[in-house]
Amino acid sequence: MTTSHDDLPGTAESYWMATAPGTERPRPDTDSTADVVVIGAGMAGLSTAWELTRAGRSVVVMEADRIAAGVSGYTTAKLTAAHSLVYERLRRTRGNQGARHYAHSQQAAVERVVSIATELGVDCDLERSSALTFTTDQEQRATFEAEAQAAAEAGLDARFVTDTDLPFAVCAAVEVAQQAQFHPRKYLLALADDITAQGGLIYERARVTGLSEGSPCKVTTEQGVTITAKDVIVATHYPVFDRALHFARLSPRRELVVAAPIPVDEAPKHMYVTDDMGKRSVRTAPLDESRRLLVVTGESFTPGTGDSHQRFLRLDRWMHDHFPVGQTAYRWAAQDNDVSDGVPLVGHFHPGARHVYVATGFGGWGMSGGAMAGQLLASLVTGAQPEWAELYDPRRLWSTLREAPALLKQQIEVARHFVGDRAKTTHVDSVAEIAPGSGAVVRVEGRRCAVYRDEDGTAHALSARCTHLGCLVSFNEAETAWECPCHGSRFGIDGEVLHGPAQRPLSPRKI
Repeated sequence: MTTSHDDLPGTAESYWMATAPGTERPRPDTDSTADVVVIGAGMAGLSTAWELTRAGRSVVVMEADRIAAGVSGYTTAKLTAAHSLVYERLRRTRGNQGARHYAHSQQAAVERVVSIATELGVDCDLERSSALTFTTDQEQRATFEAEAQAAAEAGLDARFVTDTDLPFAVCAAVEVAQQAQFHPRKYLLALADDITAQGGLIYERARVTGLSEGSPCKVTTEQGVTITAKDVIVATHYPVFDRALHFARLSPRRELVVAAPIPVDEAPKHMYVTDDMGKRSVRTAPLDESRRLLVVTGESFTPGTGDSHQRFLRLDRWMHDHFPVGQTAYRWAAQDNDVSDGVPLVGHFHPGARHVYVATGFGGWGMSGGAMAGQLLASLVTGAQPEWAELYDPRRLWSTLREAPALLKQQIEVARHFVGDRAKTTHVDSVAEIAPGSGAVVRVEGRRCAVYRDEDGTAHALSARCTHLGCLVSFNEAETAWECPCHGSRFGIDGEVLHGPAQRPLSPRKI
């Protein structure tokens, strides 16, 4: 068994992470109190914390790793209310009012980010542009005409078009004007600085492992520090507490990203997305006077399934085949969660919750979704409730029947991995067969171990069972990580948690 990353394109790093400063915030070392604890410091968490500090609340933000360095540091960073083909579906499932509420709340989120960036004087490469959803399939024309009409009737500046500034022909597109794109990490770091300037506290390397709901609530870190607060916001992308069973309504999805310089006069002026070809998303970012960075996303897959190596190569080939780009500069991956009924879960954590709130399930649109969540959650905590709050309410049990087919499909897939992966024979029979720089699940003395062999030949063995619900992990060679195909938890080669819902690392094993 051999592996090599030599043919993978670009540097294995997010452009947003590579071009913004690192952070070094303290870890909490004593118990304390606050009005609100926000768990998670990505777009949703920091947006919520900022809104609450501006509303006069004392806020503590708890981040398991580094702020703005999780999903929000690896996004495509489109800031838009144009979420692919969403409005015709919303009109059918939520009615005209539901579609209008979605459009209003998402567009308001776009404008909120623009307003905050202007108020704080943030240099975050913010640019206004149109967002277009397109297809190259002529048979989809009627679908796109209906979507354009639905989006316009929902209140967006939307229209049906067939001409774009892409360097290839499309058969149909929905264009929504007055959207935006930006550098998410520069924006979020400025937001964090303003939160602390307003008296808020932000902690890093402060993984929360305990939550006690009550009056007041208590959150506890893995080091044993407790923060007491009236209200708690769970904004960890995938909720780290299972008491609401949100994991049954969420499907994790991973998408790859490649980026390369392109001459300014040949760069697309707008943002694009299509579900054709395994999904493709296109935008640009400023580099210098003569060049922009073309950012292309696609190759959607469930974590822990398939070959990321070949997917990276396929996505990179598509970019070079369709655009006059230079050598690929960066590659990275983003992770998203899709809700079974297609609308994010933002509001009270579960039917019995009074002071605990959640924000999750943004389905690939976490920049506008996170800003929307910040406005909504801050309103709920301070006693207000926008007219569109019910649309996002996680307690919307009335949609259970509508969700049933999607929920059943998700649970069948989870059961397939939970049972089927255990029945499989491993693709290597012994640790000795694992080549340097690769990993595999191997049965050792009757137990399945997740074994990675580093470039020096040293083998690192871990339990192969995800610490969330016990599914077997799989190795992602292109990203050097262990991934769970059931609910998307990801672990480093030392077992550390990279993505939830898992809270505990994979245990080391002796081999």
